[in-house]
Amino acid sequence: MADLPKGSKKLLNAWAFYDWANSVYPLVITSAVFPIFYEALFSERSHYIAVFGFSVKNSALISFVTAFAFLIVALFSPLLSGISDYVGNKKKFMKFFCYLGALSCVGLYWFSLENIYISLLFYFLGLIGFWGSLVFYNSYLPDIAFTEQQDEVSARGFSFGYVGSVLLLIVNLAMIMMPDVFGISGTKGEAAMKAMRYSFIMVGIWWIIFSQYTYYYLPKGNKNANRKVTHHVVFNGYKELKKVWHLLSENLALKKYLWSFFVYSMAVQTVMLIATYFGSQEIQWSSQSESTTGLIICILLIQLVAIIGATLTSKASAKYGNIPTLITINSFWIILCVLAYFITLPIHFYVMAGFVGLVMGGIQALSRSTYSKLLPESEDTASFFSFYDVAEKIGIVIGMCVYGIIDQITGSPRFAIVFLGIFFVTGVFLLKKVPKQTVLN
Repeated sequence: MADLPKGSKKLLNAWAFYDWANSVYPLVITSAVFPIFYEALFSERSHYIAVFGFSVKNSALISFVTAFAFLIVALFSPLLSGISDYVGNKKKFMKFFCYLGALSCVGLYWFSLENIYISLLFYFLGLIGFWGSLVFYNSYLPDIAFTEQQDEVSARGFSFGYVGSVLLLIVNLAMIMMPDVFGISGTKGEAAMKAMRYSFIMVGIWWIIFSQYTYYYLPKGNKNANRKVTHHVVFNGYKELKKVWHLLSENLALKKYLWSFFVYSMAVQTVMLIATYFGSQEIQWSSQSESTTGLIICILLIQLVAIIGATLTSKASAKYGNIPTLITINSFWIILCVLAYFITLPIHFYVMAGFVGLVMGGIQALSRSTYSKLLPESEDTASFFSFYDVAEKIGIVIGMCVYGIIDQITGSPRFAIVFLGIFFVTGVFLLKKVPKQTVLN
């Protein structure tokens, strides 16, 4: 275990490398392989399954489980981060959630409809582990990097994560499409399903192994180990959130912007989480094999185009202002939500994936930087960003529940996607209410 000074290049690289370790989870599990695997389990039966005495549509069920996981993280992350900051053992918390998430990914190998409850528990704990570890990973940034280094090292982490996750996804895709090359036996369909199960194990192992480099160099975080945790400490994180809520009344621009972000972010994050389920159910693929390949290619396409989108959005905001650019992007999302109702062919889905990637990368990057520009200089920015993260997660809870309910009632995610467009319409309306400021307009 090394003891490197703040700002050290090796320490910064070690911190950023955790993105390489954990980014395989959102790409392989959340976005690509698991949704395809999950849908394939229902390929020879109804899309409905009995859970707790109710007949629930499979995509609605996974939406509700996801929403519940985000609710847990949103409620408990302020409590845990407050305790870890006070006691000084962030690394232990980060490790716990990392291993919880990674081992849950391994547990997905045994995912089956016959054991749906334990299977969904593994999926649920995987989400908790990933997002829980991110709370402590992100909080390390001001500890290991000086202010002028933070933007660069944060971007470096994103780059590491992108490269690492895409590399593993390509290997997983090769395993699924050419199982015989990897010694995976069975009929074509059986071998592909086995390959997907092996992919879940690989994600867990990858996550654990590569995170060790980060843990070796991160500060021990035990300088306050003798402090006792009292009820004041336990609720300190919530007090900070309450403090930010009251401070928003003094900053009208920030308050109005945060409301707009809260609304349109519900839709953005929901689309990201359910895109593969929509493509699997609603697109007329010629075969299961074409569906698997096509969906993973679409996910990779979104990843690639998102980088271009973030760059173009950055240039547009510099020329036209943050708020006008966000209004334009939200307007584009409205069009995409409406068009999603009509797409049926694979080529439609490929084109849609390209456009989604273009505005997805841009709206995420610009939303956070706009928020940062509006923060009062005299206040603790960490508390404001904690508030931002909690607001985003609660938005995901609402968005996923809305999607799941509409999907369950109508039996089609098309209506749910169109309904999400209302969030973008509301987002545009609220963005136009943000007071004009030179830095944003």
